Amino acid sequence: MSIDFVAPVRILVHRMSSPDTDTAATAPSPVTFADLGLDSRILEAVERLGFDTPTDIQKAALPPLLDGRDVIGRARTGSGKTAAFGLPLLHRLAASDRKGHRALVLAPTRELAQQVAVALNDYGRGLGLSTVTVTGGASYRPQLKALKQGVPIVVGTPGRLLDHLASGALDLSTIEFVVLDEADEMLRMGFVEDVETMLGAVPEERQIALFSATMPAPIARIAKTHLRDPLTLQMTDGGPAIDHIQQAWCRVPTRNKPDALRRAILGGDRGTTLVFARTRASCGDVAGFLDGLGVRVEALHGDMSQPAREQVLRRLRAARVEVVVATDIAARGIDVDHITQVVNLDLPENSEVYVHRIGRTGRAGRAGRALTFVTPAEIRKFTFWQRKRLNEEIPEVQLPSDRELARRAREALGTELSEASTRGAGDWLAELTKESEVEEVALAALSLLARSRRVPLALDELDDQLPAWAKPRPPRSKGPRPPQQRFGGPRDDGPPPRDTHPDADPNHVELFFAMGRQAGLRAGDLVGALANEAGIPGGAIGKITISDRKSFVGLPKDLARAVLERTPQIELRGRQVRVSPSKGRHGLPDKRGKARPHRSGKPRPAGKGKGWTKGPKKR
Repeated sequence: MSIDFVAPVRILVHRMSSPDTDTAATAPSPVTFADLGLDSRILEAVERLGFDTPTDIQKAALPPLLDGRDVIGRARTGSGKTAAFGLPLLHRLAASDRKGHRALVLAPTRELAQQVAVALNDYGRGLGLSTVTVTGGASYRPQLKALKQGVPIVVGTPGRLLDHLASGALDLSTIEFVVLDEADEMLRMGFVEDVETMLGAVPEERQIALFSATMPAPIARIAKTHLRDPLTLQMTDGGPAIDHIQQAWCRVPTRNKPDALRRAILGGDRGTTLVFARTRASCGDVAGFLDGLGVRVEALHGDMSQPAREQVLRRLRAARVEVVVATDIAARGIDVDHITQVVNLDLPENSEVYVHRIGRTGRAGRAGRALTFVTPAEIRKFTFWQRKRLNEEIPEVQLPSDRELARRAREALGTELSEASTRGAGDWLAELTKESEVEEVALAALSLLARSRRVPLALDELDDQLPAWAKPRPPRSKGPRPPQQRFGGPRDDGPPPRDTHPDADPNHVELFFAMGRQAGLRAGDLVGALANEAGIPGGAIGKITISDRKSFVGLPKDLARAVLERTPQIELRGRQVRVSPSKGRHGLPDKRGKARPHRSGKPRPAGKGKGWTKGPKKR
């Protein structure tokens, strides 16, 4: 039995139509960066980094941006858009020695802002243009110092930038070039009002580059209001080598996900795998579980310090790690070509995030695979995505049995032995065989090696049958569905729910924040803080209620527990605010981590996790 990935991914691209906007399906295609007329120092940096031929989005965006025109770029993560806006930005700033802040780059997350800042520093090495990264979760003092010095390039997240703007530390009156990177993601995280405020504070004579994978109505409204005669570049490739990605899914009940992940990781090619988990807490649990299986694994999430995150990324780029377990927010800093497989341990909140996730593999023309675990309750939602959003029928696959896992491990070890060098081992073998037969020494050595690599020796003792949960169900008959089972609705994350208010949905609860409108708090502040500091996907956040001195945010129960356990305080508008369960809500842990009572007064049984122990259970 093997995991077969047979369905290639196709990206749906929606064209933004506007009578006032030109649309360019194609653009001049220069052969090399040298043909574009870039500053020679920028060309030297690009050449030093190993780049020669521009990507499609770079070919389309560089000429109009270098000519000073506003541009809307429709391209996904991994398509090379950082260089598409970064090189013209640097070229423009290098042409004069004006003082003050001259370029502003807005990014939705801390990780993406840091990634953009690093890229700009690499491309602009030799220009003498410094960059400051302004994001939440970092100390104000270094940011204030850099802003006071008038650093030319400011890269940051909308929330923290707006704080500095309101305090007078950030002066945007000298800005010449503005970039909105992943604008649709900023909308999803509730930053649209902040973006509008920032754009309203820059001079009228400035150039704007807006990059977004999709063009929802609020982003189109921003483009129409603030961009002047923009050129819209509709990229049909959708990003990084998507045609090489093979998709598959398997039905996995929540309690069986550890066993399913074990079979998926150990049963596949031992390349580099990126596993997406929903919360920071589960990242650590999953990494500990895989470490117990002998897998070289690292976790990547928002609880880690910046040096720790950079160390994980360095190990990943150097191929010294087999598996990285990450949240959606943290994974936005990952740009590695040799990731061969993506595993969606938890189904993302919508199909756009799903596409962003699987786009992390299959880069630079390499083959890539994407496997998604779908619980029985999520099958309807996932089927909706396939039919209505992805236009693709993704096959359900079967995971390998224990005997199949052992057989593959033995084959891999046998290949390694056949390719190993025996230089210098002859004299030692002769010494060992003075008192024992060669066959006995070889058997003992093989036994010790198999034990150290966790490779079973007796295949007959292992089960060749899959557990019941792992066997694909027979396909349903293709007759018409009853009316109540038909799919539909405009929402991207599946058929419209009946009611998402925490009071109506038993799986949602509310968190309480002792801060409100009197302190200038807005919905975008709460969404951004929960996304950047607590690792909560913006699409998972429910109803937000803000009164004068307090606020409430609806969240699924598992995410609410993760916030309370891992992030008891979050930064809101420069202040540390305590997070606590809303009084009168049921099912949330109390301050001591114990379950709250039912309405009947009987205590709710405490949960014992979801099976993420370190390594397989002893039989």
